[in-house]
Amino acid sequence: MASVDPPARKGLPPEAYEVVPGDEYRPFVPPEQSLAELTVKAVLIGLLLAVVFGAANAYLGLRVGLTVSASIPAAVMAVAIFRAIRRGTILETNLVQTIGSAGESVAAGVIFTLPALFIWQRSDPTIVVDLVQITVIAAIGGLLGVLFMIPLRRYLISREHGKLPYPEGTACAEVQVAGAAGGGKARLLFSGLGVGALYQALANRSGLALWNESPSQPLPAKAEIGGDFTPELLGVGFIIGPRIAAIMFGGSALAWLVLIPAINLWGGDSVVYPASDPMSTLGSGDIWNNYIRYVGAGAVGFAGIVTLLKSLPTIVESFRLGLGQVGAGAGSNLPRTQQDLPLKMVMTVAALLAVALWLWPGVPVGLLAAVLIVIFSFFFVTVSSRIVGLIGSSSNPVSGMTIAALILTSLIFVALGLNDGSGAAKVAVLAVGAVVCISAAVAGDTSQDLKTGFLVGATPRRMQVGEMLGVLASAAVMGGVLVVLNESYGIGTVDGLPAPQATLMSLVIDGVLNASLPWGFVLLGILIAAVAEFVFKLPSLALAVGVYLPVSLMTPIFVGGLMRWALNRKYRDAGETGDGENVLAEHRERGVLFASGLIAGAALVGVLIGAVIFAVANRTGHADPASIWHVGHGWSEWFTGSSALVGTLVFAGLCWMLWRVANRRDAA
Repeated sequence: MASVDPPARKGLPPEAYEVVPGDEYRPFVPPEQSLAELTVKAVLIGLLLAVVFGAANAYLGLRVGLTVSASIPAAVMAVAIFRAIRRGTILETNLVQTIGSAGESVAAGVIFTLPALFIWQRSDPTIVVDLVQITVIAAIGGLLGVLFMIPLRRYLISREHGKLPYPEGTACAEVQVAGAAGGGKARLLFSGLGVGALYQALANRSGLALWNESPSQPLPAKAEIGGDFTPELLGVGFIIGPRIAAIMFGGSALAWLVLIPAINLWGGDSVVYPASDPMSTLGSGDIWNNYIRYVGAGAVGFAGIVTLLKSLPTIVESFRLGLGQVGAGAGSNLPRTQQDLPLKMVMTVAALLAVALWLWPGVPVGLLAAVLIVIFSFFFVTVSSRIVGLIGSSSNPVSGMTIAALILTSLIFVALGLNDGSGAAKVAVLAVGAVVCISAAVAGDTSQDLKTGFLVGATPRRMQVGEMLGVLASAAVMGGVLVVLNESYGIGTVDGLPAPQATLMSLVIDGVLNASLPWGFVLLGILIAAVAEFVFKLPSLALAVGVYLPVSLMTPIFVGGLMRWALNRKYRDAGETGDGENVLAEHRERGVLFASGLIAGAALVGVLIGAVIFAVANRTGHADPASIWHVGHGWSEWFTGSSALVGTLVFAGLCWMLWRVANRRDAA
């Protein structure tokens, strides 16, 4: 077996971006050449990255309701690691990226749904949450996502080559083939990681808390403006860009500057359901918790369904092609770059997973729920796998798919008389939605990874094995991560980790099963999303997420989006360098890599702080950060009047640093 890469190229061949038959495309590593690929070192490094990215994105998603695709950072880190040890082929690098990015997709599916168990547990002691329960659901959902994607690979990846752009998959391939550029890109990522980690350790309210990272300003009529000035939120805003960031901020400003004052004036001294105290005694946070969350739930639910309906042609076509591929054979005489895992094995394992979930006593899932899991999972896997080829994983409407699955499952349970009002019924419905959500998220990541492998010349069946290994590794630790974060911060709490997506899922299930939703506020949210979608022609899902989340989270995201807008304007007409590289693309990539590092570093330290608090709490019986760090809240307590100003100035310095890095051109 050869152990060296093929002759170096500057990038992918031009055919990587052209509409040519997939069978005629010559990848970077040709089919007849066999390099080291599924090796022990590649698997071990990939598993480590899967766990790290999974834990980091779990924290990020529970805080802001968003996750950031780990594919490109994983690809850059894989290139850097193998260059550092001076051993490894491009196919090993690709496998590391494949395994490592699986952790982020599993985390996305898990944190969008399963934290609802912690929220329910506070009011219903019959609902028990344990590590094995979360691990099994995460593993089964992730494996179904990989398995159900396999029959689609030959059509979506090969036959549709050039028609589906796969933006993130193509970018990962470019990173891997640009060996010389990989070191500089890795330095950008790691420098951002260090800055984000240091900032989080110094500012986190459960860490050293040397300054107030969340200054706010009350306004008349209980309106409020403020910001959680953290590296991860700034990085998210820079990556998603100005348009989506502005729309999300607009939704949050609508809620906190318009709806909260309006509800406060309307309620007066009355007690308005679902709150139990007079409106006049409630603060802005109380009004958000009791009313705006339901407005946001209606907006997000409606916007998610609209997003799915707008994608209906893609859904129908993907579903039809998926069914057609089930009966196709794998083909034993195919070239190495076209070999998938045997289809009979795929379908057999998928059936066994559904039976295992049905028979396993840890989750009260009956036969009907197991059947629904298989049907909904396969359906939404086909949707997710196709949509990411068009718009990328970051814009994949997984939450909308999950809401649709939960509503349908809840209605079926009610229609068949299976809703007995117990916690077991809610957990059964949530289990269906969780498996569907995780499988759709993992399928989108798998689809992107297989496109990367197609472009560089990897072996699909080895990548599919690697993807499943990454799923199992991240699923194994995800339960522990959630338990630690819940004990340290409080999942589903305003002052801790609000878990917006999971809270929304719990509201949907409770509302349909118990008919307990305050439908007036839900309908108001639906109306807001409908006006945004059909009157103002805005992406209603982004606006709805902004309505649902606190304005303090949206403000730094908006700042990051504005910085991306300013960068675009500065270099929009800069043209190309003498080397033929687009100047704007070069600076944008530098900023995105540094921002990705900020997110990863801050999120990882957030998980680490939570783990320390959890460990100390278990030993001492309390989790007071002051007793752990011996610093208390530092500046936040000693200089209360200037704490918010200091926090704002430090955040401004972080913005300047991101801007400076994005504008530099040396060490690109």
